[in-house]
Amino acid sequence: MFTVLLICGGLVGFYLLLRVTVFQLPKCKSTAKLHGKTVIVTGANTGIGKATALDLARRGARVVLACRDEGRAQAAVTHIRRESGNSEVLYMHLDLASLKSVRSFAENFLKKESRLDILINNAGLVVGGKTEDGFGRIFGINHLGHFLLTILLLERLKESGPSRVVTVSSMAHSGGKIDFDCINTHKDLGLGNSTLALLMLYSHSKLCNVLFTHELAKRLKGTNVTCYSLHPGAIKTDIGRHSSLWWQLFMAPILLLFFSDVESGAQTSLYCALQEGIEPLSGRYFSSCAVQNVSAKARDDAVAKKLWEVSERLVGLA
Repeated sequence: MFTVLLICGGLVGFYLLLRVTVFQLPKCKSTAKLHGKTVIVTGANTGIGKATALDLARRGARVVLACRDEGRAQAAVTHIRRESGNSEVLYMHLDLASLKSVRSFAENFLKKESRLDILINNAGLVVGGKTEDGFGRIFGINHLGHFLLTILLLERLKESGPSRVVTVSSMAHSGGKIDFDCINTHKDLGLGNSTLALLMLYSHSKLCNVLFTHELAKRLKGTNVTCYSLHPGAIKTDIGRHSSLWWQLFMAPILLLFFSDVESGAQTSLYCALQEGIEPLSGRYFSSCAVQNVSAKARDDAVAKKLWEVSERLVGLA
């Protein structure tokens, strides 16, 4: 019995050591204040987006929560206002699964707001089905919706510069690929609705995020707008809330033991949005509040350019 207790104690000690070393994510150390600045955070009613919005509100920014679910968004607005003491926090409706909604959001924002200093493309889902426009939902929400949103707001970002575009990707991008034949034929990044298929589609969409940022930086050269993509870390969020019950039950103990909280997950987003001196790194990919190298496929100029052009056509900009 003593041996068993000793082994269990050792395992617990080892796990706690991992929690404060390997699983401990660095914090954004920027002391930047944002009074007079305006920020948009998509998907800010929950998870990493909400934690990011709260931090920015505490710094004095005017924060727009761009979300689909009005009830959850208004609850988040109330919470962030209370916690930050900042009344300049508001909700604007945005459904990234609808290009019409993206255009309406951009039109309303440009009409009501005189500046935009930081755009954080945070929202993301792992969910099957099709968008209002017939695209795969993961493709439409995680990439195309944010692509269109960014393009429609670029001029305001340039007028307000120096400004930044921050797109939350994932280390899952390393397992992704871009199949243009599938995009052209099926308006999606791949086929299938199984949990494994959806996870692969998520990986493909996260590669889209990295390539989009890579190409966007090239197109922004000579302007005062910079852009960054990032991996937030292994974070406990409800991104998989639409997954099957069995998958959620399987993931629950893993999330509990090995994933970090949403405040930790917001740190690299905040770093990319706020850190002084990273402007020369525009277009690069970050993790743990530091720039990271990516594989050749994630910085392929030809694929990034083609993805941009295909995306323009799909969202009706070309």
